[in-house]
Amino acid sequence: MLRKRDYLTGLLTSTPDAIIAVDEHFHLLDLNPAATQVLGVEANEVIGRECSEVLCCQNLNRMKLCGTSSCPLQRVLQQKNPLPSEELILGRQEQHIREVSVSVTPVQTSHGDYAVFTARDLSALKVANQVRSNFVSMVSHELRTPLNSVHGFIDLLLQGHMGDLNEEQRTYLGYAQEGVQQLISIVQDILFMTRSDLGQFEIKQQEVPLRILVRQVVSGMQPQASKASVVLNADIPTDIPLLYVDPQRIKQVLNNLISNAIKYTPPGGTITISASAISEDWVMISVIDTGYGILMEDRPHIFERFYQSNQREQSRMGGYGLGLSIARLIVEQHGGTISFESVLEKGTTFYFTAPVYHGQDKEIV
Repeated sequence: MLRKRDYLTGLLTSTPDAIIAVDEHFHLLDLNPAATQVLGVEANEVIGRECSEVLCCQNLNRMKLCGTSSCPLQRVLQQKNPLPSEELILGRQEQHIREVSVSVTPVQTSHGDYAVFTARDLSALKVANQVRSNFVSMVSHELRTPLNSVHGFIDLLLQGHMGDLNEEQRTYLGYAQEGVQQLISIVQDILFMTRSDLGQFEIKQQEVPLRILVRQVVSGMQPQASKASVVLNADIPTDIPLLYVDPQRIKQVLNNLISNAIKYTPPGGTITISASAISEDWVMISVIDTGYGILMEDRPHIFERFYQSNQREQSRMGGYGLGLSIARLIVEQHGGTISFESVLEKGTTFYFTAPVYHGQDKEIV
């Protein structure tokens, strides 16, 4: 009968998943044969080195995570909570770069804290996922044309081009138009995400005055806020520096965050967009609401695609769980980070960083 230690050693040696132990100072403690094969390294050459020199974690948009608050190891070691699943790109050698599904588990011992980093190679699924994404993208694209036609004809009817309408007809057409607009938004968001998965998402950064951008967003979101009896405010300092961002994409982030806040803020509540310069290179933009807050069990899943809370107030308000995922994607594509703080029955603040414009002579780091 094998001893327990021999059994565990055999299990770690034979598993196809890469398993890596990292200490609280982000140095590699040990790794199994699958990890050395995935990374293209020898165990004795990398043990003791910093994980950033070996793992080189990136998100799926090729943004480096080492040294940032989005680093999975940093999040787990600081928060002492396991990370069940996240898709990343690992490796520094081109022939050994892998797209993997990662889980990270914190371990506390009398000799110190460390984390076990487990990665499963997703290369075998890549072709199937691309076929799926191509299909979804094609279907979404084909749906846009008829939906836009329906929306346009309803708009013509409401404007009276086909004759006068009574109040009841206007009401029902209004419901139909609202439903079609929601479908158009869903199709656009799904198309956006599938294009991102296929590597077809690009940003076009330029010099942008934040005060003007926020004013445009508030103006566009005001009808939705008024309908929900929520007050929408902007508090952007006059001396806030110019941003170096894609204006349409940052508008999309703000629209998604404000729309989310409106859903979860009761009538009479307020939503405030504020900003502050946190360094010479970065501005932090916040969307602050006085809403219901976010349940503890929902918080780890907030940025997951299609995640839906079971909270009564939230399920009553609808939504399909892509807005915050898209917001994070856009922010990270700009090199920034996004997070939130929430207090039940008092409100939630979502905040993200955006790069400052310095012209062409200074690189944002």
